[in-house]
Amino acid sequence: MPTPINPTMLLEDSLAAARNAFTLAARTMTREQRTELIGMGGDGTPTHRLDVVVEAPVLDVLERAGVNVLSEEIGWIDRGSSITVVIDPLDGTANAAAGVPLSSFSAALVRDSTVVAAITHWFEGSRTWRAALGDEVVHSVTARRSLDGAAVSMLRPRPETMTAWNRVAARADRVRILGSSVLEACLVADGAVDAFCDSGGDVHRIVDLAAVDLVVRNAGGCLRDVHGRPLNFDPDLRQRWSGIVAATPQLADDIAATIRG
Repeated sequence: MPTPINPTMLLEDSLAAARNAFTLAARTMTREQRTELIGMGGDGTPTHRLDVVVEAPVLDVLERAGVNVLSEEIGWIDRGSSITVVIDPLDGTANAAAGVPLSSFSAALVRDSTVVAAITHWFEGSRTWRAALGDEVVHSVTARRSLDGAAVSMLRPRPETMTAWNRVAARADRVRILGSSVLEACLVADGAVDAFCDSGGDVHRIVDLAAVDLVVRNAGGCLRDVHGRPLNFDPDLRQRWSGIVAATPQLADDIAATIRG
């Protein structure tokens, strides 16, 4: 009879594998090796060598556990399990490859389309956020209800999002672009910033949002899509969202309305 899976321990083991690989790569790989493009990931975006180096040992952990995997790089691995682990082994690859200390790990254990446990980690800052379904909500987010005067992190503006990006920036008191959606969402959970958003570019995939959704909700905040599209865990990384992570529903609504114009 197979050993029952302990969601918390499986995620902790996955993080340990990723952290060890990241630390070794940072010490032994040159910048040229880290930034080398070696193919296309499961999400249709370029894969750096560093992505694969960090992902590989995590996949080994999940293979031994016999669970399904949905990962930014490898894509979908179906092992016929009732459990899927949704991972982004290295969020903020461009930062990490260049030596900018703002990259992170995220993993969510999903059972019956529900995230039951999540873990995120800031590699260079050695900070970890953990959440489990049913945990008591501990309000560590801010009480900000309006975009006016808020501290907001955003994805970098693109030509198609520049107008909406500027609308948000014009009302916010402070704007940051850190280059790691997972880290920026966790800073909302900490109360360090009031909100984080993609200003309508449909950049976020489920690997970006699955873990931080539970982390932020357990901190008293909320995560939603600019256009109200619900998250789902279909193994199709072509799906995209424009995520808003906010301290309060009122702030999320205000940001969404500002982005939509």
